[in-house]
Amino acid sequence: MPKKTVYQASIEYVSILDENAEFDESLGKGLIADEVVVDSYERMAVCRHLDEVAFKLQRSGRMGTYPQNKGQEAAAVGTALSLRPGRDWVVPCYRENAALFMMGLPMHYILLYWMGDERGSQIPENVKMTPLSVPIGTHMLHAAGIGYAEKIRKTDNVVATYFGDGATSEGDFHEAMNFASVLQTPTIFVNQNNSWAISVPRSKQMHSETVAQKALAYGMPTIRCDGNDIFAVKYCMDEAVKRARSGGGPSFIECVTYRLGDHTTADDARRYRDPKEVEAWLARDPLIRTRKYLEARKLWDDDKETTLKERAKKIVKEVVATAEGIDKPDVASIFDAMYANIPEEVRLQRDTMRTSSLGKYPEQVGLKGTTQRV
Repeated sequence: MPKKTVYQASIEYVSILDENAEFDESLGKGLIADEVVVDSYERMAVCRHLDEVAFKLQRSGRMGTYPQNKGQEAAAVGTALSLRPGRDWVVPCYRENAALFMMGLPMHYILLYWMGDERGSQIPENVKMTPLSVPIGTHMLHAAGIGYAEKIRKTDNVVATYFGDGATSEGDFHEAMNFASVLQTPTIFVNQNNSWAISVPRSKQMHSETVAQKALAYGMPTIRCDGNDIFAVKYCMDEAVKRARSGGGPSFIECVTYRLGDHTTADDARRYRDPKEVEAWLARDPLIRTRKYLEARKLWDDDKETTLKERAKKIVKEVVATAEGIDKPDVASIFDAMYANIPEEVRLQRDTMRTSSLGKYPEQVGLKGTTQRV
């Protein structure tokens, strides 16, 4: 039999608002209302200031290691604009703070998490979100599972999960993609491709020309976009959400972006990144780009920028005060948070703060006689 082509594919790249604030009306007109663009810019600016303050908190010993979101805010905001707080799920990594806040997470929870306070992981009941995930790639399995649960319940709720380019080299990623595709779960895989898996460049940890093409192996609709363009991100997310809500299964979105800071406060990116590369991406900053768009349409000016900066300072100051001023947790809370109906032997451990036989039988403390129960 002669040879024949059994599979061909192409991947679209979407850009609507470029780094020079040139706007493609054919794709972007009416996509995001002016007042929503203004609100989105303000949200990104507040998160940027939170990043700056969090960095100082870590450096002054008031907080543990922290991963800055600086430079990747548009991917978070653009995707969250397509989601419904309180109904749709977000399964995060740790570099999409703006999306989490838009979905209803109180801002101080992020600081509590990085301060080592487990209450930062106790997500409020009305917020459809899992805790932050530091292990690379493991959370995507949960996103696929939650999506399957929503499908079984016959809701139109969708699940968005975020991860970096390095996570797509993990086995968990491939298992989650396969599960979601085979079972057609309403899961949207949002890849924030910032070109670096900590200190490893994308060129050294994958051979594919794009990250998006990895979804082709699973028969999953996939697209690539300018991740620093909130319009392009929302355009792609709208399509994925529409597909998921209508029963069309999962989607993959590659948001090409860049982290302008170090991987975390425990990292020094100057040791492995070319300063010229960083300088080039500074010019593509999503905040600068969005502000240029607003200014061109007479929706923003220097006075509004000054007011926003003062507002951001006030908000973040209150967030820090809330996180640092929270009462110390009751030691017993670890038991109360673990069980809906606490077992008797665990209740004894909680009440006596002792484990094993001493917890069960506190009367044997001191072993005053040979008749003591052991």
